[in-house]
Amino acid sequence: MPRSIVIALALFVCCPAAAEAQSTGERVDVNGMEMYYEVSGEGEPLIVLHGAYMNIQTMGEIIPRLAETHRVYALEFQGHGRTNDIDRRITYQNLADDVAGFMDAVGLERADVFGYSLGGTAGLQLAIRHPERVERLVAASVAYDMQGMQPDYIAFLPQLAPEMFVGTPFEEEWRRLAPAPEGYRAHVEKLIALEFEPMAWADDVSAIETPVLIIAGDADIATLEHTVALFGLLGGGVMGDMGKPLPASRLAVLPATSHTAVIGQTDLLHAIIEPFLQDQTPRGMFE
Repeated sequence: MPRSIVIALALFVCCPAAAEAQSTGERVDVNGMEMYYEVSGEGEPLIVLHGAYMNIQTMGEIIPRLAETHRVYALEFQGHGRTNDIDRRITYQNLADDVAGFMDAVGLERADVFGYSLGGTAGLQLAIRHPERVERLVAASVAYDMQGMQPDYIAFLPQLAPEMFVGTPFEEEWRRLAPAPEGYRAHVEKLIALEFEPMAWADDVSAIETPVLIIAGDADIATLEHTVALFGLLGGGVMGDMGKPLPASRLAVLPATSHTAVIGQTDLLHAIIEPFLQDQTPRGMFE
């Protein structure tokens, strides 16, 4: 992934269609940080978790669409957006614990969760570590094992360095919102270190009982074989129309879609996510 592609990704992250939902921004103390979040809509609670280097606004139009039928709690992770950084590594386990801590702080015992990329993988850990808190999980563009990543991405990782981000639109966007604008390099170093954290969670994933909707692009960061294997660990991949209920978990693959293109397809995402959250299943011929 040459520097030009990293900058293009930064432009994508900084400049999607802005979300204009009627929302209120607040902060709450979570594990030693002042976590920023916004609430919009009415209905059953739905927590939305953004991707790495992103914030609430860069999730685009999917948040206001989901807020048409849900009370959406969109939060910003450690060191992202308007949430301050703290002296702690960024790991998926820590992020999952932060979401559980956020739920404690705002009085949510249980909620649906939708996460994209970093947020989706943190959502998997939330379902592993705090299963009693998650009603249903939508995990977009995720992996459960580093060996499931695309070979090109694995080959690129040793080249990943803060200089690919410092001085780009990533930093400009981060400094615009950050409580401590001088801390960008340290923040990037933590996110780079996250790429090298051990991740081999097959046993943990296979024990998840929470219904999970997996969403992936057909040209995503994880291979399609890995995504299908994830679905299988969650009980998917069986034949329907055999007189048995379908598995609680689901799989959706978006055509002609790269990793960064997943979150921008609002209509398609909403058409897939909403029936899952409402526990609606298409009827087959033999039902």
